[in-house]
Order: sequence, then structure tokens, then C-alpha cells
Amino acid sequence: MKQLSFRELALTEGIDQAAMLDRCLRWAKINSGTANLEGLAEQASELADAFSVLPGDVEMVDPARVTAVAEDGSQYEKPHGRHLVVRVRPDAERRLLLTGHMDTVFAADHPFQDIAWLDDDTVNGPGTADMKGGLSLILEALLAFERSSEAAQCGYDVMINSDEETGSLSSAALIEELARGKYAALTYEPSALPDGTLAHVRGGSGNYSITFSGRSAHAGRNPQNGRNALVAAADCAVRLKQMQHRDLPTNPAKIDGGAANNVVPDHAVLRFNIRPKTQDAAEAFQSDLKDLLQLLEKHHEVLIHCHGGITRPPKPVDERAQKLFDLVRDTGEALGQQIGWQATGGVCDGNNIAACGIPVVDTMGVRGGAIHSPKEFMIVPSLTEKAALSAVVLHRLATGAVL
Repeated sequence: MKQLSFRELALTEGIDQAAMLDRCLRWAKINSGTANLEGLAEQASELADAFSVLPGDVEMVDPARVTAVAEDGSQYEKPHGRHLVVRVRPDAERRLLLTGHMDTVFAADHPFQDIAWLDDDTVNGPGTADMKGGLSLILEALLAFERSSEAAQCGYDVMINSDEETGSLSSAALIEELARGKYAALTYEPSALPDGTLAHVRGGSGNYSITFSGRSAHAGRNPQNGRNALVAAADCAVRLKQMQHRDLPTNPAKIDGGAANNVVPDHAVLRFNIRPKTQDAAEAFQSDLKDLLQLLEKHHEVLIHCHGGITRPPKPVDERAQKLFDLVRDTGEALGQQIGWQATGGVCDGNNIAACGIPVVDTMGVRGGAIHSPKEFMIVPSLTEKAALSAVVLHRLATGAVL
């Protein structure tokens, strides 16, 4: 373990927990559910003002076009908020990427909108852990890092997107662009466990909407002339579940469609999710799904259209990524923090970054728990802990840490 140097210790002394907490609670009071474009715009404005103190350029990037499938099988364009990018020292030889998201899972009409203190060190509120607290500590860690003269040796981009909670569909290309050529990346999802355990290997994720178009007919007079889209969708759901294996959890989730009891339904939409644990499993599924849909078209005499795909590739941890995990662990130990890691089935933007071949640790955010529920909480002292951890990790990466 490398002990803290005098300069590294100095980085941690100016970290301001009160300022971080104030920002976190102020931002948590802004509803920024992924579909709340007005709330996202307000949050983005706050973030742009806050991050403008860094010695770089702040830019708001328009979302890429995203389509979705309605209950009737038609496609429509799904609007998203803009994404924030901060570029600091773009010409530096060694450059890093820090990412976070401004959206939450809580919509504007969700009842969970308020802040409540559970005890002196624990606050409950929407996005406090996932991840308004993480956004606040990103800024604080960078402010601390910039107080070091060695910061001039290293450049970085900060990307805060508006759609992570729904798969980063409108920001995936932006993430890939910013990851290109980076030495390492840090993402500020909350820790995997309240004790600070990091997420290590991650599986991937794919979301699909399969549209079945059949032919309506009277269920009593001439059912033989109909082609039942609902039955085809149900058959598909059962077969998809049968395709599940250890490296490919599948979850048929919803069927939209149907008609009156006396009508053969002519349309249905099946929605499902897969969680491939390996790239081989992901690639095999794509081929198997194509074969399955061709079989179902022939067997049920319906037309089938597939929308969606694997948007979060599986995230293995290669040798360089493991060195970054080791660096974070050793830095934490030097700061008196015990940091371990575990594999997880969850996904995040770290999956997309790792797919670009960039080492990433994607749970550098606050300690907390019960995310995606009204019991979400943040452990307040972790703001200082994790800001200090990031500041020193950034300093060590800037001063020659080898991955």
C-alpha cells in the first residue's frame, strides 16, 4: 500500500462536506425523473452553473434520437433531456473521464419528493444516493484535485447524462465518443453496499419490444380465418423463458394487445429484458432470437417486428481494469477506508465505458442504499470520504499511476 504523500494529504484538507450536502439536498428537491424534461432542464442549469468553476468549457449536448414502441405497435420518438459535458485541458497527454447522471427513477407525479433526516448521519430523499450526492462529490473532488500543481499534467472530461436510469439510449454515442482515448474512467453510482463495497464484474442488459401483426376474425363464425397475434406473443414469451440459462437470465415482462372476447386479436406487443453475463451469451442470443422469430412467423402466420437490443454490454474486468480497482482499494486503505468489491447483476454507464476498452470503476459515489425506492438514503459522512478518495485517486492517475 502506498501511503499518502504530503501533497495528497493536503488535497483532502479543504474538502467541504457542508457545501457538498447543501448542493445534494438542493438538487434532490428538483424532480428530474427521466421523462420530466422541465425538471431535467432546471437540474442541468444548476449543474452547468456549479461546474463552471472548473477551468474548462461547459457544454449542453442535445440528446440523440430515440424511438419506442407504443401499445398498438406503432413507433414514436421519445424525447430526452440534454446532457452536460465539461472539458478540461483537452490537449493533455493523459486524460480521464468522470461520469454521472442527473435523472432519477422518480417521476414528477411520484409521491416520493421530500427530504427527511433518519438520524444525524443519514438522509432520506429522492436521488440523494442515486445520484445527486455523487454529482456533488464529483465537483468537490475535482476542486480539490485542481488545488494540486500536478493537476496541470492531466486533462479530463465530465459527462452527466439525463437518461441513465432508462438505459442511456440518447447518450450512448456521447459516452462512446468521450471514452475514446481516455486513460481511465470513474463513474459515480452509489456503492454496491452501504459499507462502501464496489461493483466489480457486471452482466449486460437488453430490452426488446416485439410486435406481432396477425389478422382479426370473428371468434365464433370464422376463427379459422384469423391469425391470433396474442397467442403468438404468448408462445414467444414461453420460448424466451425456456432459452434462459446460467449466463442468460431472461424476463418476459409485459404483453400489450388483445381484443374483445369474440374477436381474434390481430396485434400484440411483447416486452422483455435479458441479462447476458458474458459477451458470448449476448452474441448467441442475438442469433437465437432471429431464428426464433422466423420460426414463430411461419408457425403462427403472423408478421413480426423486433425493436430494441442489448444496450448495456456485459462488463468483464480485465487486467488494466483490475489495476484501477487495486489503485482505488489501496488509496482507500491509505485514507483509512476499507474497500472491497463484488460482482453484480446491475448495469450502468460503466458497462458502456468498459465496452470501449477503458478501465473503469463505476461505483465511486456515496455510501447509501434502498435506491429506486422511497426508502432511498445517503450516509452523509461518505460525501467527505468519497470526495477524498476520488481526489487522491485522480492525483495518483495524474502523476503516473500505471494501469
